[in-house]
Amino acid sequence: MDSHPHDIRIVEKSQTTTASMHLIGEEPLSIRIQGAPYAVVMRTPGDEKAHVAGFCLGEGIVDAPGDITNIAFCDGEDTNVVTVTLTADRRRRIADHLDRRTYISQTSCGICGKSIVADLVQALTPLTDAEALDGNAARERLLGLGELQPLRRQTRAAHAAAIYDPGLNLLSIAEDVGRHNALDKAIGQIFLDNRLPRAGLLTLSSRISYELVQKAARARIPVILAVSRPTALAVELATALNITLASLGKGDSLNVYCHAGRLVWPG
Repeated sequence: MDSHPHDIRIVEKSQTTTASMHLIGEEPLSIRIQGAPYAVVMRTPGDEKAHVAGFCLGEGIVDAPGDITNIAFCDGEDTNVVTVTLTADRRRRIADHLDRRTYISQTSCGICGKSIVADLVQALTPLTDAEALDGNAARERLLGLGELQPLRRQTRAAHAAAIYDPGLNLLSIAEDVGRHNALDKAIGQIFLDNRLPRAGLLTLSSRISYELVQKAARARIPVILAVSRPTALAVELATALNITLASLGKGDSLNVYCHAGRLVWPG
């Protein structure tokens, strides 16, 4: 858990008191592929190797754990720089990709939503129909996400991503200051030990953006439930990729935006 105590002043009307508050950590993580710089992300320190593995899967750098020969910290104790070494076959396969011109990973100026969806659907394979989940039980997993967030309880500033199998058993949970990082970490944890094919449900503490749908598609996760609503582009992309999106609604309801058949509601 990465948090830092900090003395603050609490001002309420005319009264001032002092207190100690825990603030969430945030540091840069430099990701190097074959020794060359690829990306720098701001993240909460911890679980770096899983984070980088999940990031590489989401970016299309790897398709399977066997594409990686090594993930290591560059300078021993320096956990802010991680380098990934790929197999020779994988390096040949993604030679054009490593210049980052052939795959969309960030929102870019001058690119419209339709272009993003069209390009990503070409780069990603739509998911096949999956086993239906108990909608009520899936919603309970989403509502219980906060109970799996010790860093959020301490700092009130952490996002989380949790992944479950089709029986709604927890496979992985990760927290981070960034919602994208939390998802990369959660995916990476089970990607590295070959448990990712068991993933059936992803729960998120945030809204659903198109980048999170993209990462879920790369991980082949068929259902995403989130606390907040998705963007219109996220729904468009999920619809095209055959991924179910839902978020909390009023009362005990879920708002299901696409592919509602994957959630069933036992009497």
